[in-house]
Amino acid sequence: MFQTRYFRVQLCFLPFLFITCNETETNSNRPNILIAMADDISFPHMGAYGAKWIVSPAFDEIASKGLLFENAFTPNAKCAPSRAILLTGRNSWQLEEAANHWPYFPEKFKSIFESLEDNGYHTGYTGKGFAPGITGTKGGINRELVGKNYSFRKTVPLTAGISDIDYASNFSEFLKNKKKNQPFSFWYGSLEPHRSFEYGSGKKHLNTKFDEINQFPSYFPDSDSVKNDLLDYALEINYFDLHLGKMIKTLHENGELDNTIIIVTADNGMAFPRAKGQAYDASNHIPLTIMWNNGIKNVGRVIKDFISFADFVPTILEATGISWSKSGMAELEGQSIIDIFRDSKNINHRNHILVGKERHDVGRPNDLGYPIRGIRTHNFLYLVNFESDRWPAGNPETGYLNCDGSPTKTLILNRKRYGLNPTFWDLSFSKRPKKELYYIIDDPHCLINLAGSEEYKKIEQRMHKELIARLVEQKDPRIIANGDIFDKYLYADVKHQNFYERYVNGLISSKSARWVNETDFEE
Repeated sequence: MFQTRYFRVQLCFLPFLFITCNETETNSNRPNILIAMADDISFPHMGAYGAKWIVSPAFDEIASKGLLFENAFTPNAKCAPSRAILLTGRNSWQLEEAANHWPYFPEKFKSIFESLEDNGYHTGYTGKGFAPGITGTKGGINRELVGKNYSFRKTVPLTAGISDIDYASNFSEFLKNKKKNQPFSFWYGSLEPHRSFEYGSGKKHLNTKFDEINQFPSYFPDSDSVKNDLLDYALEINYFDLHLGKMIKTLHENGELDNTIIIVTADNGMAFPRAKGQAYDASNHIPLTIMWNNGIKNVGRVIKDFISFADFVPTILEATGISWSKSGMAELEGQSIIDIFRDSKNINHRNHILVGKERHDVGRPNDLGYPIRGIRTHNFLYLVNFESDRWPAGNPETGYLNCDGSPTKTLILNRKRYGLNPTFWDLSFSKRPKKELYYIIDDPHCLINLAGSEEYKKIEQRMHKELIARLVEQKDPRIIANGDIFDKYLYADVKHQNFYERYVNGLISSKSARWVNETDFEE
């Protein structure tokens, strides 16, 4: 159903084939789990979605041999809270400290990997697991939210921006350490395509032309520096995909491919302005494909149902036969999608998805967050900005730190020097109204705010009512109690707390605060 685009350079070529007949089955009927988590990719940036500028043969092949999801969302578009949702099956506003970035992970919430290990699974990860955050201990033992770390095998990275962790080789080491016939659960946490990128590396190694970028975001200036930035991003997606393909080849060679549920996704949207860390479609809407030869019928389907990161835990529990009571996990908010695996028809198990955020990166006075709640239907995205007097991307005097440094960010911040339309800056960095409403069908980039218009008044009221009702059901403190609690939770280690005050008072510099770039500031 999907055509795989071949790599253009030998570096990116991976000759593996998926089998369609039954392999030698493991003695255990319980399926293995492989979660491949890329770091910062927006939908629809995979070849299977029609992105001509993205080279992703492993992802595309899994989509053709499994399911491709068009409406998968993380409820919170930042690394730590997004991963916390996936690991617990609860929305971030139900996770106390773990609603925030760089949190102390609450002891009361068990992860799906901890549960699987308690139920006989061999668990581990490579690269980036739950991060950034402090997991603490339980019973005097350091918690391993995604199992034991297998990141010791190294390789020579392609570019200065790519990690030296040999993800695929570490996966092989992980498999060697499991007992015979023991099921496994492995987290492949690529550090790509997280910032920073090596400028010009994408155009060099992928040999892709600028005019092949067929999904150019209209909220970016049409410039060569932005296009180079996007191709550098594309190269790192390609690298993530390369190691994914090697892992699948290893599973095939070990005879474990058929009985492995492979979930391939990203924790949040791309690390560009108006995407990662915000609440628009480029922020929360992420790629997702799932393959399970032994468990998915009528492969090659495109699924249009809304899928949340909170759905993975109940799905894994049902697939592995572990009851919720035996899992030891807190009450789940997500819904199992096993019915979608089994049925040739879409189930339509929900007609919307909820999104939101609290404190992401530091950079405001008292390191306050930017609280948002929203609801996304097939036609509309409705957002409530609870503290619209705050800067959504972080304060200017600390460098808009909820937007990663990049050539695109630098260009927009220096709009006057380059004679850019000020709208580009407004869309990415200016303050926002209390409410936002976008008609996604005609406005996928969320540029035209319809909130407050008479024509869409009834739709806005209906979506607001639905949003509040669902959040009340989920006992969101932002709605039913004191939402300020999210700004009062302990976070990070002592030397990184109260960043704003220490930075503006000259107690720390851009050089010592490694995530602050000199180019994050306007001229």
